[in-house]
Amino acid sequence: MDQHGLRQGDLPEIGSQGVVSEVLNGKRALNTTQIRRLSERFQVSPAAFF
Repeated sequence: MDQHGLRQGDLPEIGSQGVVSEVLNGKRALNTTQIRRLSERFQVSPAAFF
């Protein structure tokens, strides 16, 4: 996120700011849909998010 200058609200692929916060704090894992969307947005392999 730092590399891209992103904040929690800049990641609608994951969900609401509350969901993003839970993911970033390790309280919730990314699901396959979120991983696919993030990998498409950032042009990286889905494996980067496991």
